[in-house]
Amino acid sequence: MKGNEEGGKEGGREGRMVIFFVKEEVDNEERVEEGGKEEEGKETERGETENGKKQGTRDCPDGRECAPPPRGKRGDGEPVGSAEEGRRTEGLSAAFLAFLCLSFLLTPRSRKDTPPVIGNAWPLFGHFFLFLKSPINLIKSSYQTYGSVFTVNLFTQRMTFLIGPEAAAAFFKASDKELGQDEVYGFMKAVFGEGVVYDSDPKKRNLQMQRTANALKSGRLRTYVEKITEETEAFFKGWGEAGEVDICEALSDLIILTASRCLHGDDVRQELFAEVSKLYNDLDQGITPVSVLFPNLPIPSHWKRDAARKEMVKLFSKVIQRRRAAGTAEAEARTDILQVFMDIEYKDGSKITDDEVTGLLIALLFAGQHTSSITSSWTALYLAQNKGLQDRVYAEQVAIRGQDTGSEAALRALDFDAVGKMDLLFNCLREALRMHPPLIMLMRQCRQDLLVQSQEGKAYTVPKGSVVAVSPSVQQRLPSLFPVPDSFDPDRFAPPREEHKPLFAYVPFGGGLHACLGQQFAYVQLKTVLSLLFSKFELTLATPDGAVPPPNYHAMVVGPTAPCTVKYRRR
Repeated sequence: MKGNEEGGKEGGREGRMVIFFVKEEVDNEERVEEGGKEEEGKETERGETENGKKQGTRDCPDGRECAPPPRGKRGDGEPVGSAEEGRRTEGLSAAFLAFLCLSFLLTPRSRKDTPPVIGNAWPLFGHFFLFLKSPINLIKSSYQTYGSVFTVNLFTQRMTFLIGPEAAAAFFKASDKELGQDEVYGFMKAVFGEGVVYDSDPKKRNLQMQRTANALKSGRLRTYVEKITEETEAFFKGWGEAGEVDICEALSDLIILTASRCLHGDDVRQELFAEVSKLYNDLDQGITPVSVLFPNLPIPSHWKRDAARKEMVKLFSKVIQRRRAAGTAEAEARTDILQVFMDIEYKDGSKITDDEVTGLLIALLFAGQHTSSITSSWTALYLAQNKGLQDRVYAEQVAIRGQDTGSEAALRALDFDAVGKMDLLFNCLREALRMHPPLIMLMRQCRQDLLVQSQEGKAYTVPKGSVVAVSPSVQQRLPSLFPVPDSFDPDRFAPPREEHKPLFAYVPFGGGLHACLGQQFAYVQLKTVLSLLFSKFELTLATPDGAVPPPNYHAMVVGPTAPCTVKYRRR
């Protein structure tokens, strides 16, 4: 196929098919009517009916049989039959013609240097239904047919995909003047609030992001390992010696406990965790695929979401006021992210509001909770399936932490330096993120025309107003980048292979200007949790079919499809 030419041919064929369909309807109706006339004639020739009257006669006012009215007329002279149905057919034809014209006018036109538009589009709707059914399959098949740069039409919106490191470079290297996040992620304002992240002006947002990045650097991360360890040890005490558990549910619960301790602080974790957890769940359930298109649609999930956010602001406002009343000495001793956000002062001298502090905490919890719980679940499932690899992970724990003589099964306490040495466990996490990145697409909107170079050596211009997208889910399973891509193989990240090394080949956390600020925290959190899990327990897969569950692509953030059952035995 030849890109835009093929798309044009497909569109022409669809138009001819619709016109042919209308013509067929007209012909069929005429044939049905003619058939009716023949049957009526046959009945008349067969003679009289049961009451003795001839077929086709009618009663006159004086009781005599009268001749039927002329064909095509009622008794009052009104036209019937083919004339009336002909008008209906003409109306149907006009409606189809109007639909086709509207579709043609609303479908974006292509310039010669724009990326190829994939074929098989519906009039007006474009590729919306194919995209809704399976975005991954649509992206994969389009990549195989059209190459590394191609466009799909969703109603009147163009979405151009950049697949592979060469094409994706334009996405990750672009400045905010070229590509914008606000236009495509603005629906999150309903959760994060006004003046936060995608709703803030660039200068304000840059300061918010800078403070967040500083709070998640190694200096503070050292203090978080102890907090995460305390939460994890307490959590696993409730497991007993052996049993079965849905590992995805268990790790989701544990991750939010550890995140709350590190992000919200000890006071929130100890006194308000149950309330925060419930409100967070209502916020989370209030973001659905419908919310992306209609974030303020009056539906129950949105009502609960909006009510939860108001309650979250009230709850954290009380904590903030109590902390400010306690004085600076106590504030300086705190290492949680809540305190970092409370101390933000903008360049114009204004201080951050309680509503903005709450919004930033929600944003950080949203990003961290989904990514960490899903990635830890995938990693645990693959290790439970592969005993040899699980044994290697345990051996690494013993080698790094050493055997504690006080207890035959216990290892030395974790610290930040020990976590940093766990190369195999780290590679297991990276492999889980390669195979199952939490977000199947990263998106931006073109604020000006964007020049893109494909891996096939072609140069394209993506027009201003288009949405551009990178798909980590598709890109990170390209055999040209990661051989045997459907196999869980953590050694692909170790020397000498290091398959992730090409720039922008491995992008589970994005890249460039807007790479995920929390990835360092996520890795420390996940390595600490999984180190303790596999040093304490042996896991075996106990799913219904004995396989790792497939991805749930119906979810906003893609995790394993339930159930995710494993059997565990304490070491």
